[in-house]
Amino acid sequence: MVRTIKRKKRLALSQRIATIMIFLSFLMITAFTTIQVRNQIGTITSYNAYRARLASAILKDHLESTLERVGQKSRNAAAFQETLYSLKDEKIIDTAWVINRKMEKIASTDSQNQGSSFSLSEKYMIESILSKEFIDKWFYTYTDQPRNAIDLYIPLLSNKSKLLYLVKTSFSLGNMQEALKQVYIPIIFTVLAVIGINIILGLSLSKSIIHPIQILNSATKEIAGGKLELRVNIKTGDEIEELGETFNDMTQALVKMKARAESANPLTKLPGNVAIHEDVDRRIKEGSKFMFIHSDLDNFKAYNDKYGLGEGDKAIKKTAELFKETIEKVGGPDDFLGHEGGDDFVVITTPQKTEAITSYFIKRFDEEMPKLYSEEDRKLGYIIAKNRQGVICKFALMSISLAGVTNQHRILGSYTEITNILPELKEKAKSIQGSSFVLDKRKDPRQEELESK
Repeated sequence: MVRTIKRKKRLALSQRIATIMIFLSFLMITAFTTIQVRNQIGTITSYNAYRARLASAILKDHLESTLERVGQKSRNAAAFQETLYSLKDEKIIDTAWVINRKMEKIASTDSQNQGSSFSLSEKYMIESILSKEFIDKWFYTYTDQPRNAIDLYIPLLSNKSKLLYLVKTSFSLGNMQEALKQVYIPIIFTVLAVIGINIILGLSLSKSIIHPIQILNSATKEIAGGKLELRVNIKTGDEIEELGETFNDMTQALVKMKARAESANPLTKLPGNVAIHEDVDRRIKEGSKFMFIHSDLDNFKAYNDKYGLGEGDKAIKKTAELFKETIEKVGGPDDFLGHEGGDDFVVITTPQKTEAITSYFIKRFDEEMPKLYSEEDRKLGYIIAKNRQGVICKFALMSISLAGVTNQHRILGSYTEITNILPELKEKAKSIQGSSFVLDKRKDPRQEELESK
C-alpha cells in the first residue's frame, strides 16, 4: 500500500509579513486615533467647562441687572425672556430657563418649553436648592452623563439674600463627533504616513530578507537535484549574507563528500584515493608532522587463485577490520585509514604512534590471517599454486609488508613525493620474509638546514 504524504499548505513569507504589517498598521492607527480623540475630547470638555462657568457668570450678571432694572414683579417674566433671547443670539448660552419659587417656568430660550414639567434630575436639583435655608454658592452643577452635558443652577437673590428665582442653563461637555471633526486631518496624515512607512519597510524587507531567502530556497532545490556546483551571491551585510556564505561552504563540502563517496572502496567502504590525497594535503598545509604507512599483502594472488575471488575479498575485508581495530586500540584521534584499492591500504598517523600501530597490526595480522586457510594448508605453512609465469610453486601463507614515509626528517610537499619514495621501501619490505615494516629514515638536507636554524 502506497502512502501519499500531503504537504501542509503554507502562506508565503511575503504574505505573512504583509499580514503582520497590516495588523500592526491597524493597531498603530487605532491607537493614534484613540489617543487623539481622547485628548481632543478632554480639550473640548475643559473648554466647555470653562465656557459654562464664564457664560453662567454673564447670565447671572445680566439677569440680576434685569431684576434690579425692572423692579416690578409683574414685568420680570417678560424682561427675563428678553434677556435670555439676547444672550442666546449672542451665542453666550444655548438653552436656559427661569423658574419662580412655585416651580413655574416664567422665561425660557425655548418658547415651547414653558409650564412646570421637569425631568427627574431637574426636579431633584430644584427641590434641593429651594429647600436650602441659606444659599452658599452662586451656582450649583449637575453632570448629566447620558447627555454628556453639565447643568448649572443659578440662584437669583433679593437684597436680603432671599431666593427669588432659579435659573438653569446647560452646556455640552464635548462628544466623539466634535472630537473627530477636530482630529480627522491629523488622522488622515497619520494613515498616509503609516502606509508610506509600510511601503518603504515592505520594499526593504523584500530586498534584505524575502528575496535572499527565495534565492536560498531556489538554490537548495537545485542542489537537491544534483547541481552541486551552484553558488549564491547574497550581499546584505548581515546574518543573511553570512547564511549565504555558509550555504556556499555547505555546497563545497557536499562536493567533497560526493567525491569521497564515489572514490570510497565498495568492498570495505573505506575512504578512497580522493580522501587520502585530501588528508595528506591538509596535514602538509597545516605544517603538522605525520607518518604515511602503506600496506601490501604478500602472496595474496596465490591465495586468491587457489581459494577463489570470494575468499580473496574476505581476506581484504579482514585486513581492513584489523586496521580499524589497531587504530581504535593504539591509534590517535586524528589517525586516518584509507583503501587505495585491491590489497593496498593506507594509514596516516603521527610519528609518535608509528611503533605502536605497526607492531600491534603485524601481531594481530599474523594471528588472524592463517585462520583463512584450510587446516591442511595451515599445517604445511604453504600452498601450491601457479606463479605469474604459470609455473607451479610453493607460496608461504600471506604476510603483510608495511612501508612508512614521514616528513619528520625531510620536507614533503605533496602526495606525489610520497608515492615516488614508496616503491623502493615496498620492495625492501617484500624482500623480508614474513610480515615487516620498513621506515624511510633518510634525511633531507633542506630539513637539516631548517632544524639547525
